[in-house]
Amino acid sequence: MINSIKDILVVSDMDGTLLTAKEGIPNCNIETINLFCKLGGRFTVATGRTTESAGRYFDKLHINAPAILYGGGVIYDYNEKKRLKNETLPKDVALRAILVVMEKFPSIGVEIMGDNGRIYVVRSSHYTHYHTYYEKLTYTLSSVDDIQAGWNKVLFACNNETLLQVEEFLSHGDYLGVYFIATNTVYYEIMPSGVSKGNALNELAEYLDIPRENVYAIGDYYNDVELLNAAGHAVAMGNAPDDVKAIADEVTDTCLNGGVGQFIYKLISKYSQ
Repeated sequence: MINSIKDILVVSDMDGTLLTAKEGIPNCNIETINLFCKLGGRFTVATGRTTESAGRYFDKLHINAPAILYGGGVIYDYNEKKRLKNETLPKDVALRAILVVMEKFPSIGVEIMGDNGRIYVVRSSHYTHYHTYYEKLTYTLSSVDDIQAGWNKVLFACNNETLLQVEEFLSHGDYLGVYFIATNTVYYEIMPSGVSKGNALNELAEYLDIPRENVYAIGDYYNDVELLNAAGHAVAMGNAPDDVKAIADEVTDTCLNGGVGQFIYKLISKYSQ
């Protein structure tokens, strides 16, 4: 039961929901979220971004709960600067998938996100350049053999036509302990089995001792479906695909129009009296 704004946890996806890499966070999102937290509500993010990439925005945007990062593989407390959860890929399986994809698709870009917080570009491309440039990511050019850290996830970056071919190609392989997911029209990722934003949200809510019915999740894409399903109340962005909107309890405005801020303002109006 929600008696006041202090009983609520809001968890928002970042790219295409809270912000865009090019335009940043709409001011109305920043102002409304900061007001929500000042009044006692709890707000955080669930994203595929790394600790560095997500954290860059938190000088202006106030989050007051641990963040779900790396697509659910990591729960990170920015105040304590420590990982509360850290799931990694079985390297032998992920490496096998990387090598066959690199051989079959010579133009594909490949990034590995290490559990030491570093990003390793194994093969650069126009799409890895776009990713690292617009998200202002620090990265290391490396061969897979030289990466000693654990791997939280792997990102393939390519055009959408190639992405669909990669998806079809990998569907015929046997990769126990991992799964594959499109996180954008140009990004396709290898994730540890059982890891998702939704599962991480369940763990975070339990850690914070917040009932499921008091959790609001906001997302815009297919990799947010489990996040939306795990929450007590699911909100889809106006720019989300229609089948993502269909599973939500309500639809807010688009990302660039400050849909997250608009929704949170409704919570403030309803529960801050």
